[in-house]
Amino acid sequence: MKKVLLASVFASMSVVAGLSLVTAPTLLAQTAPAISVKDPAEFNAYQNASSQSTPQAKASASESFLTTYPQSVLKKDVLDGLVDAYSQFDPAKTIDAANRLLQLDPNNLKAMYLIAAIEKQQAASNPAQAADLMDKAAAMATKGLADTKPADVKDDDWTKQKAATDPVFYSILSNDDLYGSKKDLPAAVTAFRTELEYLSKNSPDATTKGAGLNDTLQLGQTYAQLTPPDMINAVWFLARAESFAPANFKAGIDKQAKYWYKRYHGKEDGFDAVLALAAKTVFPPPDFKIDPAPTPKDIADGVVTSTPDLSTLALGDKEYILANASTANAEKLWALLKDQVTQVPGTVITATASQIQVAVTEDAKTDKKADFTVNLKTPLADKDVPAAGAELTNLIGTYDSYTQNPAQIIMRDGELQVEKKKAPVHKPSAAHKKPA
Repeated sequence: MKKVLLASVFASMSVVAGLSLVTAPTLLAQTAPAISVKDPAEFNAYQNASSQSTPQAKASASESFLTTYPQSVLKKDVLDGLVDAYSQFDPAKTIDAANRLLQLDPNNLKAMYLIAAIEKQQAASNPAQAADLMDKAAAMATKGLADTKPADVKDDDWTKQKAATDPVFYSILSNDDLYGSKKDLPAAVTAFRTELEYLSKNSPDATTKGAGLNDTLQLGQTYAQLTPPDMINAVWFLARAESFAPANFKAGIDKQAKYWYKRYHGKEDGFDAVLALAAKTVFPPPDFKIDPAPTPKDIADGVVTSTPDLSTLALGDKEYILANASTANAEKLWALLKDQVTQVPGTVITATASQIQVAVTEDAKTDKKADFTVNLKTPLADKDVPAAGAELTNLIGTYDSYTQNPAQIIMRDGELQVEKKKAPVHKPSAAHKKPA
């Protein structure tokens, strides 16, 4: 009679895209009831397989045992050891052995874990088959998450095992949501966060390296890709990843984090404080916030409030206020402008004999859209109609009306002023010079 040890440590190296290698977690050993082996040759073959000192020798001896004794009561244990052996040097054969083990033990957590982890690794190195491989890995990960505790495993041990494997399963699900056939970004966010919640509760250091760190980075990037982007969470998790990233990755992550911070906040001031805070905790505190950049309305209303004499504003600033300020502040400015004559320097967008549309502000010029429409007092001769793209400095008009959306100021009684030629300067002759 021989007492057989079922399931030993399993270890697998899988590539974590972009950062590092990560070692698979350890499953606790389980003790099987005593199993009687009556055939001495069978028992010796089992002993030979289980006592080999190298993975390759153990794999060879185990395969020989399984071929010779396909119905052995020790088959499950030998398959378990075979999975361990192959996981050290042959991913494809690891999957094959793990699938054979699942046929005997459908709830074997180690087999599910290794199949899912290796298929994820294969997806990373096979772009053409990535979606299919990730879908297969996710299907096995889903099965692993639903796995139930074997009768011979203690509750505490099972809790520890699930704490080790479930974050990896959720990582696989999140990557399938990104790179599999589903392309479901909100689902990826949920899976990433669940993974990091497991890690932060059971192994906080795991979020600062390997798969946990890589998935922190991917979570930040995924938040940035949502529609609309969740820029606050994007900044937080990108900053968190930057804090612990290897030196050769920091600059690239810093650029991403600052891009979204500046896009939301308007400038980079305060980013270093976010970076320092993100290094201390996986998830943002409940009161965490980033002040948003002032809106065009905030800016326009601020100019009206802080400018004692609105008539002194530049023409482009006046237009900005009329287009973006609150109704009360826009009307306050318009009351000063209405029926006043002003120059309208700008780039011609379109022009006819009776109307000239010009772009005055730099934004309007860049977009090649008119923000001023000047209706002429007297129609122009065909030869005097300015061409599109011409720069006018001699156009004047009287404020008549405006609209906020689209931003447009309408002028009446427009004219193209004739620029006066300067009289020639006559130098006095030498005879007319005053004596020294």
